[in-house]
Amino acid sequence: MNQLKIQSILFVCMGNICRSPTAEAIFRKKLSVAGIKDIRLESAGTLGFHQGSLPDFRSRKVGESRGVSFDGITARKVVAADFEKFDLILAADESNIKELMLVCPNQYQHKIHLILSYCGLDVTEVPDPYYGGDDGFDYVFELVEQSADNFIAELN
Repeated sequence: MNQLKIQSILFVCMGNICRSPTAEAIFRKKLSVAGIKDIRLESAGTLGFHQGSLPDFRSRKVGESRGVSFDGITARKVVAADFEKFDLILAADESNIKELMLVCPNQYQHKIHLILSYCGLDVTEVPDPYYGGDDGFDYVFELVEQSADNFIAELN
């Protein structure tokens, strides 16, 4: 993967309050630490239930305890313009991929992949921690962090 080809990434989960904002926050920090400042990052949900809401307090708690900021992140729904606007669209799970493919024009479907495509582990999907305990939020953070590290390694 060439850094010049990826100038924008959209992270997607169902409600845009747990997994995708966590991915946006982690990638933002990791890219900044790596000195890569020219990739625009955003997150969105396949559903608009939480439109305008802050990320889930449990996601923020885990991320902030590990030095990751969620500043400026609020929930929004994926819109048609996102498919053209973003170079890469990384979804949390296969269900999100299916929902995106239903509304994504054919010429942009090649942009859609799983967040954990870069993880290097046997796990392919980021599990939704919303209805579970705090351990689920830690696990999500660790998976996405591994994926971010591997993504950045591929850029260099």
